[in-house]
Amino acid sequence: MGGNLYDKYNARNPVAAYLMRGFLQSFDQLTAKVPVGAAVEVGCGEGELIRRLALRGWQTTGFDVSPDVIAIAKERAARAGATTTFFSADIHEVAVPPADLLLCCEVLEHVEQPGDALDKLSKAAPFALFSVPREPVWRVLNMLRGAYWSDWGNTPGHIQHWSATGFLDFLSSRYTVMEVRRPLPWTMALCRSRA
Repeated sequence: MGGNLYDKYNARNPVAAYLMRGFLQSFDQLTAKVPVGAAVEVGCGEGELIRRLALRGWQTTGFDVSPDVIAIAKERAARAGATTTFFSADIHEVAVPPADLLLCCEVLEHVEQPGDALDKLSKAAPFALFSVPREPVWRVLNMLRGAYWSDWGNTPGHIQHWSATGFLDFLSSRYTVMEVRRPLPWTMALCRSRA
């Protein structure tokens, strides 16, 4: 499955909208620390993040496993006046286009072999921005809103689970973590590749 279970970037629920503002503010702050150049987004979903960079002057490419969600990303980029190349591909089967900055946000929790994916990604760009849901906060918040009770708050498709410390330790195996943000309920890290 590709894309989001719902359009979280345009959420009407005031709590969800507040949380997404924190996520996007952290994203904007961290990406501003990298000189503008070429960016590639792995698992771009509907293209919200890579579109933000395109509108800030970056040369941008995004890909996702779902052709349907890529069609949505193309339409939204065109509507926003953002020039971005989009294509459909699986992270394990594609040669990631080289770039100055790699984005991998809300993806690794869906990947069966995240270490293999991280090895591959570390060779694609000198800088990378990663984010994942912060556990157990993520599940607790899901349960508080009455979601996914039978799975103890686990969002469908999430097969990897990291605390903030655990995720930073995981990234540190291939990257130097430069700066971290913890917008509730995520962990987000700007990294420099050691590959």
